[in-house]
Amino acid sequence: MDLFTPFVLRKKNHFFKIVAVLLVVVCLVGSLSQTAQAETTYVITDGDAVKVHTTYASDPAKVLQEAGVNLSADDIYTTESVDGVSEIKVQRAQTVTVYCGGNTLNVSSYGERLDALFVRMGIVVDDSVAASMPLDTVTYDGMEVKVDHKVQTTESYTTEIPFETTYCEDPTLPLGEEKVLVAGKSGQKLCAANVVYANGKEIQRNVYQETVTVEPVTRIVAVGTGEKVGQVSDQPLIGDGFIVLPTGEVLTYIRKDTFTATAYTHTDAGCDEITANGTRVKWGVVAVDPSVIPYGTRMFIVSKDGSFIYGLSTAEDCGGAIQNKRLDLYMESKEQCFQFGVRDCTVYILGDANWKIG
Repeated sequence: MDLFTPFVLRKKNHFFKIVAVLLVVVCLVGSLSQTAQAETTYVITDGDAVKVHTTYASDPAKVLQEAGVNLSADDIYTTESVDGVSEIKVQRAQTVTVYCGGNTLNVSSYGERLDALFVRMGIVVDDSVAASMPLDTVTYDGMEVKVDHKVQTTESYTTEIPFETTYCEDPTLPLGEEKVLVAGKSGQKLCAANVVYANGKEIQRNVYQETVTVEPVTRIVAVGTGEKVGQVSDQPLIGDGFIVLPTGEVLTYIRKDTFTATAYTHTDAGCDEITANGTRVKWGVVAVDPSVIPYGTRMFIVSKDGSFIYGLSTAEDCGGAIQNKRLDLYMESKEQCFQFGVRDCTVYILGDANWKIG
């Protein structure tokens, strides 16, 4: 046993020497390699944050890790070297929610325009698509946008025309009491429209044609003033656009104006029983200036102070002195004409008349 001891010791010493040499070689190679590889400085842009990091690493992912920039699964980065400066730009994933066709889609974006995002998602961008935001809007985290698919059609339909309510004073009713003289009735009109639907819901309607098929009837209400309660009135009730006769008949007028009126009878000089229009004279025939009020125009005439009611009348005659805003009312006797004299009268033009006074 003692004979082999020196030999074993010599073998161990030799082994340790070899290991020591190898360690020195490895350290030397590592030192030489690190010396040969120069350090690189990186400018890291992460949103508004900018970091400068110097390292021997060349892998951008390792550089970011060393610099303490942590990325999520959807975050990306780009690298660029300009004029010897190495840049790493981090783009954080934005979560954008798109509501389209009844579906909710969550998609990652990186600050692109909406139209580019839609193209990337396979959503056709044309006139058939309506977005809740302009297509040039840049995406941001938490953004929500609705996309509707539009369909345009032309529709014809009938709609109601609501009736209006108008009031007139009635002295035979107690003060403040109301009485419906004419029940209102809605009219109808035929409409044509261009209608745009988005996902089945109407978003726009452009009516380009309306034709009244049934005229509405105005509701007329008399309001009592109390001066002649219980009496039977022979006076018409005149309101805005209508006249209610004591018989209950309702006349509508399109315009009114004041004319100076005189009276004539068929026995006056130059007059006979036939009008200039070829009809027979009677109460209600009015001589007019036909360039102002055309023949055939129907009127309701009342003295301006309300004391005289000539009533329903028609423009059927003329006279040399009847010019401009002058009228001559036919009466049955000279006595009636003298009693009437010359008066200012309110003339209500009934119906669709061509009245030329401005």
